[in-house]
Amino acid sequence: MARHAEKDGIAPARGTNCLLAGLPSDVAERLQPDLTTLPGSVRQVLYRQGDPIEYVYFPNDGVASVTSVLATGAMVETATVGDEGMVGIEAIFAERAVSTGETIVQVPGTSIERLSAAAFRAEIARRGEFERRVGRYAQVFLAQVMQTAACNALHPVQQRCCRWLLQTHDRVHGQDFALSHEFLGVMLGVRRSTVTVVAGGLQSAGLIRYAHGRVRVIDRRGLEEASCECYCLIREQFDRLECETATAASPASGSAF
Repeated sequence: MARHAEKDGIAPARGTNCLLAGLPSDVAERLQPDLTTLPGSVRQVLYRQGDPIEYVYFPNDGVASVTSVLATGAMVETATVGDEGMVGIEAIFAERAVSTGETIVQVPGTSIERLSAAAFRAEIARRGEFERRVGRYAQVFLAQVMQTAACNALHPVQQRCCRWLLQTHDRVHGQDFALSHEFLGVMLGVRRSTVTVVAGGLQSAGLIRYAHGRVRVIDRRGLEEASCECYCLIREQFDRLECETATAASPASGSAF
């Protein structure tokens, strides 16, 4: 994800969405009139489950959580989206697409780019660089959903918590981020009391510091060792996506963004 790619000098500057960064100037100019920059805020709801997708969103930073909502109102996270991707990928498949889950901003960033679904589909239909980037991202997003489903079903909550913290840490471009016990419990599909025990254990082991609603990663390597294999498998998919996107975006292409 972004943190690891940045070390290799291929990630865009902080505050820039990877799918939009460095697009050819003609593509950027076509999209620009339909793009609106919105502020990012915690627990901001981008879609309710079943909402028609009238806009798609490209986070410039922060993290959004895609969740499945059961009839009881219980929620569990199925994917996360940061500045490497977009929210509303369903719009690529149908003109009248609806959201398959509820999407919430879990860790606020500075801004999110909103694009009308009509403009999004029109640019996809041109079968150019934008369509190639979004198509690659759609494959990686699906792989993330599948791996997360397996992880939620088979792995202990402590390993899943480590995976979630690592994925969030990759995307926030900093050592710490805001997080409540209640919200993490929703994301992991467990009770708040379980989160308290698990977070306390990770803190006692010296892997994180968790106080006043903020998490700071202290021992990144130790957190990776405590996670299940799902973190590395998902990260490899996103690292490959970023390498392909960076290779496709040549400095000579120009950009209006």
